[in-house]
Amino acid sequence: MIETDFINLKVNGENITVSTGDRLLHAIKKTQKSVPTLCYDDRIGPQGTCRMCLVEVKKGQNINYVASCTYLAENDIEVFTHSDTLIDYRKTLLELSLSEIKWDDQSSEKTKLTNNEFSAAVKEYKPENIFPELEKREVAKDDLNPFIARDYDKCIACYRCTNICNDWEQASAITIDGRGQDSKIFSFFDNKLMKSDCTFCGQCVNTCPTGALSNKKIEISLEKKETKTKSICPYCGVGCGIELISDGKKVLGATPDFDAPSLGSLCVKGQFASWDFVNSQERLTDPLLKNKNGEFEKVSWEKAYEVFSQKLNASIENNGPDSTVWWASARVVTEANYLLQKFARTVVGTNNIDNCSRT
Repeated sequence: MIETDFINLKVNGENITVSTGDRLLHAIKKTQKSVPTLCYDDRIGPQGTCRMCLVEVKKGQNINYVASCTYLAENDIEVFTHSDTLIDYRKTLLELSLSEIKWDDQSSEKTKLTNNEFSAAVKEYKPENIFPELEKREVAKDDLNPFIARDYDKCIACYRCTNICNDWEQASAITIDGRGQDSKIFSFFDNKLMKSDCTFCGQCVNTCPTGALSNKKIEISLEKKETKTKSICPYCGVGCGIELISDGKKVLGATPDFDAPSLGSLCVKGQFASWDFVNSQERLTDPLLKNKNGEFEKVSWEKAYEVFSQKLNASIENNGPDSTVWWASARVVTEANYLLQKFARTVVGTNNIDNCSRT
């Protein structure tokens, strides 16, 4: 028997081809249908704990129910994602989850700009409140960090946040404390993120499916017209992908671009400040020049160029070209930085040029 690099199977009657070693979930994502994955994140691999991605697999005359995030694809099997049995099953799981968290329309609104997986599942399967409400998890109190809100009364104990922090970011800033319904996400020390090893990369926020962790800095548009635009973080030369959130009037925030080569990873500046300066009241909009009293006042661009040229020529004539230092910027395109270094080296005649992109 000759092994091939591809596997052919059927998903809801549709012929699908995947690579050897792919999971069923990968095959399902190639179709129009989707299954909820409340414990799964591509970057940390299959967990198989929430059981929401359970599917029906028919192999010959045998029918099995398996977690699609863990089960390896096989040749000539048939996969069904939305049989009546599976729909009722997922609805029941969601009803159990809703019995242990605080969930309402505001919760759904809060997660629509980040990770809305739980909200989407609730809308699709329409669970009812048929189970007795359990005591909600303890909310993290007095955590005065400026970036991450921690509403653990929405926590479904999927542990995606701890897995992404420990296994992907390797920061180990948060862990699980307690058992059963008394369990909660905890950080050393005093359960305050500012005192922990948290680097505020925001990956816990991006992976949380319920909004138990959320971005404090993202604004919600009053006009409900938020749109996302793919862009590149301007803070350094790594070039991480971001999606800018706007409503046509102002930038409201940013989320990672998981389709970019950076796979959604951002530092604290990229996650929480890559857009912030756009709305700053301190942002310079005109050239400023000190007057005779030593105070800055607005001048025209023509005047600014004239003063710059005079001072530059005087410095070069009196002290040589190496008396000047040139700083390029990671916030402009590569071509602009190339022109600046070319100007410094060939026109001015100095190698004194640097850029934060080299770090």
